[in-house]
Amino acid sequence: MNEAFQLFGEWFEAAKNSGIKEPTAVNLATADAAGNPSVRVVLLKAWDERGFVFYTNANSRKGKELAANAKAALNFYWMDMERQIRIEGDVEMVKDKEADDYYNSRHLEKRLGAWASKQSEVLKSRDELVTSIEELRQKYGENPPRPEFWHGFRVVPKRFEFWQEGEFRLHQRDVFEKGGKGWKHYQIYP
Repeated sequence: MNEAFQLFGEWFEAAKNSGIKEPTAVNLATADAAGNPSVRVVLLKAWDERGFVFYTNANSRKGKELAANAKAALNFYWMDMERQIRIEGDVEMVKDKEADDYYNSRHLEKRLGAWASKQSEVLKSRDELVTSIEELRQKYGENPPRPEFWHGFRVVPKRFEFWQEGEFRLHQRDVFEKGGKGWKHYQIYP
C-alpha cells in the first residue's frame, strides 16, 4: 500500500479507537464553475487506494458544484489527537453497484429521507418534509430503491498533508504528492 494511504489508515484507526464522537466527519470543500468556494461536513463512508467516498444528492449544492468542477478538498481535524489530514484531488462518481449496496445497507428512515429531501432547496415547512416521507413510505414500503439522483462520490487524491501538532507551534507537516512516476514525500514548514 502507498505510504500516504498507509499513514491515513493508521491515523484513521487511531481516531476511531480514541473515543472521538464522529471520527468519520470530514470537511468537504468544493467550488462552482466560477471558482466560488463552499465547505460543509460530510461523513466518510469508505476509503481505499482508489480514494475517499461520501454520498449525497447530486442535485444538492455540492452535487451541482462537483458536476461543474470535479475537484475537491477534504479536511479531517481531530483536535483531541492534535492531528489533521488534508486531501486534495479529482472527484468521480462511484459505480452504481457500490452506491446501491451502500444505500441498501442504510436504515429505512435514511433511505426514505434520501428520497424526500430536496437537498439545498428552500423548505416551506417541516410538515412538508414529514408528509413527503410518509407518502414515500406508502409508495415503497420497506424497500425503496436508490433514487437516481443519490450517488457516491470518490475524491481521488493527488495530495495529502499530515499535520501533527508540535510544542510551541513547531508542528510537523508531511506532504505526499502524486507525480508522473508515483508519489513524492517531503516536509513543509509549520
